Amino acid sequence: MRAAGTSRSPVSVRPGRSDARLRPVPETTVHPSIQRVLDAAARKGVTLEVVTFDESTHTAVEAATALGVELAQIVKSLVFVVPGETGPEPLICLVAGHNRVDLARLAAVTGANDLRRASAREAHDLTGFAIGGIPPIGHLRPVRVIMDPDLGRFTVVWAAAGLSTAVFGVPPATLRILSNATVAPIAEDRPDVDREADVAVATGA
Repeated sequence: MRAAGTSRSPVSVRPGRSDARLRPVPETTVHPSIQRVLDAAARKGVTLEVVTFDESTHTAVEAATALGVELAQIVKSLVFVVPGETGPEPLICLVAGHNRVDLARLAAVTGANDLRRASAREAHDLTGFAIGGIPPIGHLRPVRVIMDPDLGRFTVVWAAAGLSTAVFGVPPATLRILSNATVAPIAEDRPDVDREADVAVATGA
């Protein structure tokens, strides 16, 4: 994240860590999906720097590998639906890349016992973005957002910027403010073997 008012292009090449696997590429024009994310942040006084790649960062593992960061630093924007009077209501969980949502915990946090994971079509229709590029902000309609507290372990976390080839980095506190998220424990308990696998992904072992 950069301070608002800087003159640099919001979509640019950003030098990554030396162990990053994909090469960022410059954007000559801003894709409308990315622009929606930039505009949503700008409305809260934040200027984002979006990094684009020439290959997909569709999954959390792909994104972590491309950026050369820990898997847990990748923000998964997972869409759930809750039945409403006029149809399904969206609920987005911002989850650390190494975690999975525990539906029972999510139901307890939200008070919605009949929630379920959205289909790809529902996720697109409710947010305006395709799975793999769904960002935490810039959606077509107001969305309730729950944020995994594990994201707060890091100085910077990385989220999709509207496309499967675009991401942006922000401090977790800024992500919470931008998305108007409620921070609550919603992840499954993870066995030690899963944590060891995360270390292997992060280190390339």
